[in-house]
Amino acid sequence: MKSIGQYLIALCCFPFVPCMATVSDAAESRVAVQSVAAVGFTVSDMEQSVAFYRDVLTFKPVSDVEVDGPEYDRLWGIFGVRARVVRMQLGEQQLELTEFLSPPDVRPVPVPSYSNDLWFQHFAIVVRDMEEAWAQLRKHHVRQVSPRPQTIPLSNTAAAGVKAIKFRDPDGHNLELLWFPDGKGTPVWKRGGTDLFLGIDHTAMTVRSTESTIKFYRDLLGLTVAAGTLNMGSEQQRLDSLPGARARVTGLAPKTGPPGLEFLEYELPMAGRPMPADSHPTDLWYWQTTLVVNDVEAAAAQVREMAQPVSTGVVMFPDRSLGFERGFLVRDPDGHAIKVVSP
Repeated sequence: MKSIGQYLIALCCFPFVPCMATVSDAAESRVAVQSVAAVGFTVSDMEQSVAFYRDVLTFKPVSDVEVDGPEYDRLWGIFGVRARVVRMQLGEQQLELTEFLSPPDVRPVPVPSYSNDLWFQHFAIVVRDMEEAWAQLRKHHVRQVSPRPQTIPLSNTAAAGVKAIKFRDPDGHNLELLWFPDGKGTPVWKRGGTDLFLGIDHTAMTVRSTESTIKFYRDLLGLTVAAGTLNMGSEQQRLDSLPGARARVTGLAPKTGPPGLEFLEYELPMAGRPMPADSHPTDLWYWQTTLVVNDVEAAAAQVREMAQPVSTGVVMFPDRSLGFERGFLVRDPDGHAIKVVSP
């Protein structure tokens, strides 16, 4: 029986140990995601969110800008937009928080929400000491998805001793903590120091079809399939707080990382509710994962047939307020938003 620990080991490895999966000639020659520049989502109250990620999880703010104008209307597909965008860093990875100041209407994450719902996404933070990190969550009265950290038993040789717990931020965004014992995980998470929270290992999204997802992210965007397993058993159920959970997990890697991407196809319970058809960037269930490519126009052409557009084409910006000069937003086959940019 396979459990959560087996794919956690694969996850932390996949940004650095790509497998020999075949990538289409078109993707290899025209488009290849270089890195995941940031994982981000919409927030309802920027000050509240910044305080949470700074005070609870020790992220550090690195930029804070407000943007508006026709270029940003085109990027987000919103008329008359004005947004405050804050980037925060943990280790070498970045989190991007967006608060829409105009228009002001924000819809909350549906309640209840489960990990098999197709709007589900989370990101995973590696910690130096799980008990100390869990104490930090409890000190700040953080809402937990898992009742406590789950430890993989010694009987599971590949993942023995790995610990994980899932929880939520003030807006209901799902997060995960991971801890790896000696001999597990990748060297990047074993660096010296005293920091409790080390960095972002991956972001995970629930999908209806692994095959369709691989076609989109590997064959069209040039990521590498780096890990795959089937997760089940009591650890998976308690981690997700989802009775009977059984998930097919596939990890894909950019050329450099972490973070990487992870896709969850739930066999039990089967894929839950779909992404709402009227989903909008101002919704709190809206996430956007920023992928860096060398040729953003080629990427736009490559994904056109499978993607749902958010932006009106590739958008050129007069400055680098958001950290890039050209980019576009689309939704993948399950409705998850990705922001594709060139440096």
